[in-house]
Amino acid sequence: MLIIGLTGGIGCGKTAVTDGFAKLGVPIIDADVVAREVVLPGKPALEKIAAHFGRDALTTDGELNRPWMREHIFSDPDAKATLESILHPIIRAEMRRQLSEVHASYAIFSIPLLFETGQEKSVDRILVVDCPTEIQVSRVTQRDQTSETQTRAIIATQIDRTSRLASADDVIDNSGSLEHLHPQIDTLHQKYLKLAN
Repeated sequence: MLIIGLTGGIGCGKTAVTDGFAKLGVPIIDADVVAREVVLPGKPALEKIAAHFGRDALTTDGELNRPWMREHIFSDPDAKATLESILHPIIRAEMRRQLSEVHASYAIFSIPLLFETGQEKSVDRILVVDCPTEIQVSRVTQRDQTSETQTRAIIATQIDRTSRLASADDVIDNSGSLEHLHPQIDTLHQKYLKLAN
């Protein structure tokens, strides 16, 4: 099965694109969704996180204490690396497991940090959802109610736009409206079906 790795910077509109492909019947396996699933109470990832970071990593209900974790890893690069070393292999394994249950010509792995986590070799083609940085900043500040400074700091932690585009096999320009988006999705869908067959 052909695996398309879909990626893009924060605020580039990856969800709008995966929604468009999903409407065409394409299976989407989303790393962000899987990341939330693997840390649910009772899952091994959550137990490993608690074992390493202590009870502060959990809420009183036994769920992942996201605000504490976010604060903790942003102020400590070693803690961030440890969390990633726990989560990334589990997320990858779960995405592969979900893929094994899919029967289609091609599937999309939606991985926001595809390059940052070194997963570009695990897919057959790379589809980058792109828009200018100023549009990213505008969308994220409105969507997440963050400051422009915070948003630019997040963008700065991701691979730069030029490098991302240089590594793409295909690019969707998502700087316009949904009407502008859907013809691009339809064209790529036909292309991927041909490549898969």
